[in-house]
Amino acid sequence: MSEQPPSGGKLADAPFKPVRIAVMTISDTRDEESDTSGKVLADRIARDGHAVAGRALIKDDIAAIQAAMNKWVDDGNVDVIISTGGTGITGRDVTPEAVRPLFDKEIDGFSVVWHNVSYASVGLSTLQSRACAGIARGTFIFCLPGSNGACKDGWDKVIRWQLDSRHMPCNMVELMPRLMER
Repeated sequence: MSEQPPSGGKLADAPFKPVRIAVMTISDTRDEESDTSGKVLADRIARDGHAVAGRALIKDDIAAIQAAMNKWVDDGNVDVIISTGGTGITGRDVTPEAVRPLFDKEIDGFSVVWHNVSYASVGLSTLQSRACAGIARGTFIFCLPGSNGACKDGWDKVIRWQLDSRHMPCNMVELMPRLMER
């Protein structure tokens, strides 16, 4: 991981702290074999030194998504959940409707940064994405679109750097011990 982060960030000369990340693919049409976006994320997570804490394939159904998310949020072995799929604007795209009620806090800046990165790749088509992120009971959740390109951009250009404990001037890993403070 010698690559330097984009947009003014830098890597500090400090030890890397791996994070446990679960990957959830949300789709009515994909199966384990055709889940290429989930594979892209899992491969990149492992490549960059983190642990893949789990993988799941869930149908576009609010109750099913919430049940699977809650299971991982309550699991002490999952620090972060990244979902892929269901963030579009068609009738079956229900990921934001399922996940936002679970958030204790929404990470509004994620959507802004995501759309800037996405715009550079797909132009105005980024308007069709409702990518979002938040914190649910001390677990970070990032919801990305279902395309391989969106997963690559989301991980490589945004999430990866905030989950790198060496990223400066700040990162989300350093906040993890404090997420449940009252």
